[in-house]
Amino acid sequence: MTELVFRKSSYSGAGENCVEVADLPCGAAVRDSKAPERGHLPFPAAEWDAFLHAALTQRP
Repeated sequence: MTELVFRKSSYSGAGENCVEVADLPCGAAVRDSKAPERGHLPFPAAEWDAFLHAALTQRP
């Protein structure tokens, strides 16, 4: 596997307490921005898509 390129949400602002995400060939990887050395959690595409759909439809 090639090195993952993690990014913070544009909603994070200048805060350091964030979750970072990286694209995977078949989904996404998520890690804690304050502890990247602890690794990441991979999510299959179907689960990641369901999460994003739920998060975006729950916005005020």
